[in-house]
Formats: sequence, structure tokens, C-alpha cells
Amino acid sequence: MSEKRTTSTTDAEDVRVPRMNGAVLVTGVRPYGEAPCDLLIDGSVIAGVFDVALRPLVLSRVQPARVVEGDGLIVLPAFVDLHTHLREPGGSDQETIATGLAAAAAGGFADVFAMANTDPVTDTPERVAWIRDQAAAVSRVRTHPVGAVTVGLGGAQLAPIAELADAGVTLFSDDGRCVDDAGLMAAALSEAAEHGAAIAQHAQAHALAGAGQINAGFASERTGFAPWPVAGEAAVVARDAVLAAETEGHLHVCHVSTARTLEVVRQAKALGWPVTVEATPHHLMLSDDLAALGAPLFKVNPPLRSRADVAALRRAVVDGTVDSIGTDHAPHTVAAKQCGWPLAAFGMTGLETALPVVASVLERDGEVDWRLLNRVMHDQPARIGGLPEVADQQVRAGDEATLVFVDDRAELTVNAARQRTKALNTPFQGVTFRFAVVSTLIAGRQVHGDLL
Repeated sequence: MSEKRTTSTTDAEDVRVPRMNGAVLVTGVRPYGEAPCDLLIDGSVIAGVFDVALRPLVLSRVQPARVVEGDGLIVLPAFVDLHTHLREPGGSDQETIATGLAAAAAGGFADVFAMANTDPVTDTPERVAWIRDQAAAVSRVRTHPVGAVTVGLGGAQLAPIAELADAGVTLFSDDGRCVDDAGLMAAALSEAAEHGAAIAQHAQAHALAGAGQINAGFASERTGFAPWPVAGEAAVVARDAVLAAETEGHLHVCHVSTARTLEVVRQAKALGWPVTVEATPHHLMLSDDLAALGAPLFKVNPPLRSRADVAALRRAVVDGTVDSIGTDHAPHTVAAKQCGWPLAAFGMTGLETALPVVASVLERDGEVDWRLLNRVMHDQPARIGGLPEVADQQVRAGDEATLVFVDDRAELTVNAARQRTKALNTPFQGVTFRFAVVSTLIAGRQVHGDLL
């Protein structure tokens, strides 16, 4: 990750910008939460980042079409989500590509990776093309179909990874189902490596976790629901980390949830093995105390874990063990979540609440490390997903104006009925945050909000 600080022009003689009659000057914004600057956007690019003291000079030379008061808003590169369920094809009663991408834009995301567990499964180049075409027709949010690791997510036969990679797939996953067969996983890692792609594993050993419904221990004992033990995750990650080292394939661990798994990951990284991991916003904030209440709204896979696991995950984000935040946005119908815990679907929505949740988790003494948040929600996910040109984009002159503006003085109370997603299954209903996405731009076009 680049550690360059945002630079602004402070010397009047350095202001060499041509007249841009269609440009927009957004004043008083704070790139990465740092010193206030004026941001000049011309078409699809950031034309300049200027010290606020130079505003009169900039205005005289540029003559922008509009001047917009930024009022201290934080500005960051728009986010990348490696783990989104858009449900289409086959699940339009839960979410559509249009509603899912509207939710992504509202959450500050410019790029989303759409998981393969659709109906039919995304395991052919034709299905990749269909998703990409459908997304382009309804939204400017850039949609990257994730290819299945195995045919039909069946766990028996490797999907045509080479053909899918040729079709532009850079991430493969059977998410929702673990690739439990070690030989198959090794073959997948090896073939993906040949094409510069990564394998994203849903780590859930069937022999250990089986039909687990809730975190083993306190939560399972209190509710009587089938336990989902931490070993069921950590054992798969340990196995696959070794396979990644042997094959030189990139292993990406989806929604890591336990301190034990993090110990395994730290050892793998210390050895230089090609392993990256993501954490979800809900695993960073919510514990199995809520799940133990038995409300299906808090049923998710992997399950909400102990308070100690939550604390370990937060530390791992700060120390870099956790590479990225993935929302695991999993919309469901009301009926699928209100049928009693044993029958209820696993999953929570997450695109529209990711920023306020992660910012709240990272807040210390009233301050947020926005550079760190940028790293786990933009830089690293883009690199893991094979989007180096996106990862390199910053808030600087010459870069694409794909940005998110954040108000860190908001009072945002989550109301599922007002969200853009089609689903209502947010675990944060009624929770008030002081962070909110105000506007999202993709290549200079506002796709959410009314700032511009």
C-alpha cells in the first residue's frame, strides 16, 4: 500500500491549471481525514487538490461551473467489496442486481465482486458475461463476477478455471460451501495461480462444523441449537495455507471469525505464504451474546463469535493480519428470516452499513484512522481482487474521480425500510452511528447522494 500523504499546492506560482468551464470545485474537504483542501473535479478526473488559502486564485484561474461547500467532509477513494451476494440470476425475490448495486453505491462502493452462488451458478464464461452485462445496463458500479471453484458448487469437479480467467474472472469461490476436498483445493489453487487469480475459501470443515447453527459454547448451550465450533474454521485455514505454500496459489480466507484462525494466519504470513484474509463488519462489532437471544436476524455463517474473538479481530485489523473488509452482503426475504432459527437462512445485509460500522470499530478517543480504513476497504481489496489500477488510485491530481464523501458528524439511525437493498435483514436496525456516506462518485459521475 502506498503511504504517500495527500499533497496540496501551497505556492501560488505552482497553480498551473487551465480554465475549466465545466469543472466543479468542492471546498473544505478533508482527504483521508487530514488537513482541509479544495478539490477540483473536471469530468472523470481530479484536476487539482489545493490549499484552501489559494481558493481566490484557483477560482480566478479555473472559473469552475460550480462551487460546492464540502464543510469538512472526509473524502476517500471509493470502496471495493470482495464479497457481495447480488442473488441474480435465480434469487430476485431476495435482491436484484439493480437493487444490490444501488445499495453498494449508497455504501460508498465503486467496485463489487458478485459471489457465484446464484441459480444457475456462475461457472461458465457465458454466465460471467450475463452478470457483467446486466450490471452495466443498470448501474455505474463496476461489477466483477466471482467464478465458482467447482461445477455447480458441488465440491466434486473443478470448474473451468482457465476459461473463466480468460473471461476476466480474477477471484474464485464456492462461498456458502467449503471446498472440503484437499486434493481439489490444491488443484484449484495451482490452476488459479497460473492465471494470476485467487481462491476465496469459505472455511467450514464438514466433519467438524457439519450442520452447525450457532457458535459453540455459551450460545449453543443456551439455545440448544447445533454448535459451530471454532476448530471447524481454523482447521481448514491451516490445511489450505499449507496447500497455498506448496502450490504458490493465492489463498484468500473469506469472513474470518475466530482468534484461533488468526493465529494460524499470522504463522502463515510470517512464513511468507500467499495467504490473505477478510473480516466482515458484523463480525467486528457483534458477538454471540446477541445470537444467544435466538433471533434469526443474528443468524449468519460463520456465526457471530465470542467477545474475545471480536476483540481479536479488531486487533488484527489494526496490526494488518486482516487484509480487507468484505461485507458478505447476504439479502434474504422476510419469510426466510422469520421462520424460527433452525429453518432460517444464514446471512445479513451489509453494503449500506459497512462504512459506519467499520469507522465506529476503528474509532479511538473520538478519532478514526482513515488511512487504515482506506487500506482495508479500498487498497487491499482492490489488490486481492486483481484490480491494481484501482488500488493505486488516491485523492490526488490526475487520478480518477472515484470517491466517497463521508460525514463524521452525522446521526445516522439505520432503518432497513429506507435502504436501497431489497432486503430488510440488517442486524443494525435502529442503531445510530455518527458516520454516514454523503456522496459516491465513479469517474466523476455521482451515483449516490446530492452533494454535486
